[in-house]
Amino acid sequence: MNPELPEIAREISALPEREPFWGYGDLALFVGAALPALVLAVVLLRFASLVWPRVLGAANAKTLAVQVLAYLFLLAALYAVVAWKYHKPFWASLGWGRAVPNVFPLLAAGPVLAIGLASLGVALGLPAEPSQIEFLITSRAWLVVWMLVGVLLAPMFEETVFRGFLLPLFARGVGPWLGIIMTAIPFGLLHGAQNHWAWQPVVLIGLAGAAFGWVRQKTGSTAAAFLLHAAYNAAEFGLYAWTRWAALK
Repeated sequence: MNPELPEIAREISALPEREPFWGYGDLALFVGAALPALVLAVVLLRFASLVWPRVLGAANAKTLAVQVLAYLFLLAALYAVVAWKYHKPFWASLGWGRAVPNVFPLLAAGPVLAIGLASLGVALGLPAEPSQIEFLITSRAWLVVWMLVGVLLAPMFEETVFRGFLLPLFARGVGPWLGIIMTAIPFGLLHGAQNHWAWQPVVLIGLAGAAFGWVRQKTGSTAAAFLLHAAYNAAEFGLYAWTRWAALK
């Protein structure tokens, strides 16, 4: 036996762990799981619609069910890539376990960011056409449901994927600022379909994503980015509720 082998093993074990520990191959696995996850969500929904047609017959219920199922399946795929493959804690690895500094300033910054980007949208000639989500708000009850989804569920999922998983990976390879931009671009494009692929809302949402990424990079906390994201969405939904509540039943 080579007497130097134990010493080499000790040196290797003493090396700092790569941060983050996942790589681009893991990103490819997650992206590859996205389409099957969506297809599985649609298939399960169609089966469930046959069993509970009165519950899942409306467009609102179908859209909500597909979105929730897709989130669950994609989180399961991400869990397999991060936690199961590397035997690491899932939420802590993605930045959710770190303390959130300055909670109240983050919550206050959300409406400020929303107002600022809305003003920029006016300057850019943002189309007045309603987004797809507005067509789903057919009653006060559904307004409350979609507010809960938009303020809590969607930001939690999106921050886990974009700022928890993607941003550290990109920042390690190209640096934090370019990593923030690289993460903000697909984040904006993700919301393109619901805004009829108008370029203005894609740009504005991408800029919001850059702000969330800056908070994640500054604090090291995905929960901090989530708080800003949730407050931003709450301001938008709050304005919509204020203008539309009386017209809904």
